[in-house]
Amino acid sequence: MLKIYGSMLCPDCVACCAELTEAKVEFEFCDFAQNLVHLKEFLKLRDSSACFDEIRASGKIGIPCIVRGDGSVTLDWKEFLT
Repeated sequence: MLKIYGSMLCPDCVACCAELTEAKVEFEFCDFAQNLVHLKEFLKLRDSSACFDEIRASGKIGIPCIVRGDGSVTLDWKEFLT
């Protein structure tokens, strides 16, 4: 199952959840605006994953952040819609 870090204040996160739900993709949404434990988990991923290199350099946040079942991280939820 996918684990998605983000915030429902973010339009991209809202769209991600809606599209994955419509495609019947199972996921757990970890809203870090509601839970600081989720924020800590997200920041640890963001600080250590190479997929965030460009995001960090540009000063962006990098959400939604999707963690696959194998622990790998992506920022592209569209890959799960096929």
